[in-house]
Amino acid sequence: MTHQVHIIGGGMAGSEAAWQLARRGIRVRLSEMRGSGDSTAAHNSDGLAELVCSNSFRSDDDEKNAVGLLHYEMRACESLLMTAAAKARVPAGSALAVDRDVFSAEVEALLRAQPTLEIVRERVDILPTDGFTIVATGPLTAPALASSIGAATGAESLAFFDAIAPIVYRESIDMGVAWMASRWDKGAEASLAMGGDGRDYINCPMTRPQYEAFREELLAGEKTEFKEWEASTPYFDGCMPIEVMASRGVETLRFGPMKPVGLDNPHWATAEHPNGRWPYAVVQLRQDNKLGTLWNMVGFQTKLKHAEQVRVFRTIPGLEQAEFARLGGLHRNTFLNSPTLLDRQLRLKSAPHIRFAGQITGCEGYVESGAVGLLAGMMTAAEIAGREWTPPPRTSALGALLAHITGDAEAETYQPMNVNFGLFPPPDPSTKKKQRKEAYTARAKADLVGWLPSVG
Repeated sequence: MTHQVHIIGGGMAGSEAAWQLARRGIRVRLSEMRGSGDSTAAHNSDGLAELVCSNSFRSDDDEKNAVGLLHYEMRACESLLMTAAAKARVPAGSALAVDRDVFSAEVEALLRAQPTLEIVRERVDILPTDGFTIVATGPLTAPALASSIGAATGAESLAFFDAIAPIVYRESIDMGVAWMASRWDKGAEASLAMGGDGRDYINCPMTRPQYEAFREELLAGEKTEFKEWEASTPYFDGCMPIEVMASRGVETLRFGPMKPVGLDNPHWATAEHPNGRWPYAVVQLRQDNKLGTLWNMVGFQTKLKHAEQVRVFRTIPGLEQAEFARLGGLHRNTFLNSPTLLDRQLRLKSAPHIRFAGQITGCEGYVESGAVGLLAGMMTAAEIAGREWTPPPRTSALGALLAHITGDAEAETYQPMNVNFGLFPPPDPSTKKKQRKEAYTARAKADLVGWLPSVG
């Protein structure tokens, strides 16, 4: 099959871009190096759209949350990732979390069913000199291709660290100490509708002495050594290792991933407090697969050495006998200074036949990566059809994210960014503060209605 578009990279962005093109009848070659004998420091399989870190797409609330609104908009665009996520969904309160193996398998099955799409397991080392191309190789672009991209852009890529959280076998968690609950019971209705029981997190409680001792162990634990080229690489705040957070202050973890508010520990119930009391700090685990046999430690991405992870994390109440299906890791990620290098349609200014999509553009997060892939696919389809591309409304999550990447961000301080309401044009000044989030989402949904027919 002679292709019209070559997509390099079969992660979130590349898979979504391929879907948007193929379902419009455009012939696509999707090149993925995993499965050809190559891999990355973070991947464990050769599956398309493999989730290498968390199994959560974060909040699914499309009325008060920017990422939930992005879910809504992607569904309206018939997103591959949102379709696969619906089939692979696992209970996670108001969040959209998935069984990562089911999700990846569903993405690949849906893509393979497209008659105009060819999936090729191959490593691409050089940017194509002509023909429509979408580069979606993610933050772990292979060195040879990264070098070719550097030559084409005339600038070095930026870099940051991304860490992976450990996964624990459910049967090894002591439920005589831990308990099941969602903070403030939030998302209980959505959880029940999916077959959950409304208590979607395993909570491991800590007293003040236990918390302070645990923090000291995190700080003292032996860490992965930096290589020379990694020494000055900054962290992205959304993926900051737990021990780095601990180093920023005694209370930092208690106001971050170990926040105890809204979690009554029934093991600490008394006559005065029959529902229990809040712990001083808490470690939460979230279901990682549909069977409920694997649970990941929320916010516990780490660069501790593997043996230290086992030792330190087994000091957590309830995890004294924990068995780990996967331990945490650390890898260096790269991304473009997109506001300088890309035009408003994600095309490389110096070589406009090439588009970039996904995390390599500097967006952060599974959903954001897929959203930029979705847009890149739509843009390319419009260009092939000779149709003028109408960008998504600036007031939408898609439009706000795209605008930030392609020129609205400050190029000198450009860093990975999740979608958030700070990227949106502000609502009417008369809007009350408590109603601002609903105002953002209502306006976006209304404006999206007029845009959708333009994308074909």
